[in-house]
Amino acid sequence: MSNAVRGVVAEGYEEVRDAFAAVVAEERPDYAGQLTAYVRGRKVVDLWAGPDTDGDTLFGVFSSTKGAAHLVVALLVQEGVLDLDRAVAHYWPEFAAGGKGEVTLRQLMAHQAGVVGAEAGLTLAELADDRVIAERVAGQRPYWRPGAAFGYHTLNIGALTGEVVFRATGLTLHEVYASRIREPYGLDFFLGLPEEHEPRFRSLLPMDPTPEQRAVLEAAPDGPHTLAVIACNRHGEEPTDLESLPNSRLVRAKGPASVGGVASARGLAGLYAAAIGALDGQPPLLKEDMLAEVGQIHSHGFDVVARAHKSFVLGFQDPTQPYPWLGAGSFGHSGAGGSQAFADPRAGLAYGYARRRYAFPGGAAPENDRLVAAVHRAATR
Repeated sequence: MSNAVRGVVAEGYEEVRDAFAAVVAEERPDYAGQLTAYVRGRKVVDLWAGPDTDGDTLFGVFSSTKGAAHLVVALLVQEGVLDLDRAVAHYWPEFAAGGKGEVTLRQLMAHQAGVVGAEAGLTLAELADDRVIAERVAGQRPYWRPGAAFGYHTLNIGALTGEVVFRATGLTLHEVYASRIREPYGLDFFLGLPEEHEPRFRSLLPMDPTPEQRAVLEAAPDGPHTLAVIACNRHGEEPTDLESLPNSRLVRAKGPASVGGVASARGLAGLYAAAIGALDGQPPLLKEDMLAEVGQIHSHGFDVVARAHKSFVLGFQDPTQPYPWLGAGSFGHSGAGGSQAFADPRAGLAYGYARRRYAFPGGAAPENDRLVAAVHRAATR
């Protein structure tokens, strides 16, 4: 059957298979998704279900891309190439315009810089090109006094930190990621999907809300010039349709580092397994001190873009907010279509989930609640 659960789990992780099977049974018949987890470098969960889907299938993972981008930054900080407390303008002088001269790399990664979008909006071609985004935003005044508040830089944070990487190294963030992370660890997680891997990609299916869910979406406040609208690039002459982004070959090919990544659950979990421990004979990417730095909460409270309570660690989301049973110092990033990926260094756990259909209401799909709980119980039992 096309919706049968396939794959394997290690001994002691049978309840994870059961939880995943329950999710599949409750979803519509065309559900397609994957779940992978590592514990201390050992793959203990590798499951998938759905038509035209296997463990090697690739999906658009939206903002889970930011995890790969900011692992690059963390690696360069660890090596002394970048300094978190140095002004962004030290590396990228044009960024000083509009009163941003004192904004540090740490503040930028903590979503405190206040430059959440391009004032006049971006076309799809511009949004796909991180260096164009950086050029467009560099000269703007921030939307709040840097450091006074924080707000999710939804579609441009990877472009901004990526420009810092480019100015400091002469290489794009994508080049550093490919040569230092993706290729050595054999990760099925691409920032820029090569043409030869296109047959493995499955186009995103749009959200299909119930009448009750549609009413919730339509009731959400959405003025034409709010921070949320600017951050999601819905205010220009070519407003962004977020759900369509992974289905654009241009976006997949360029892989904008905020939202354009393509991955399997294996790639998502593998990224975080490599970050926190040895993987397939390769050493951990991050040392103990850098792991502690990355996992420290940097922004916590009212997110002025999302207009909700949020928590960010260094460049990553704080996954202990939605999953409070995870250990202190956990870090990761979800994606608008439903994907979720994170590491819990104290448990030695790395988790990755991807699905094909855009999940209501956007962000980590609700089924992650019970899947994360099942994986964590088994890992810490």
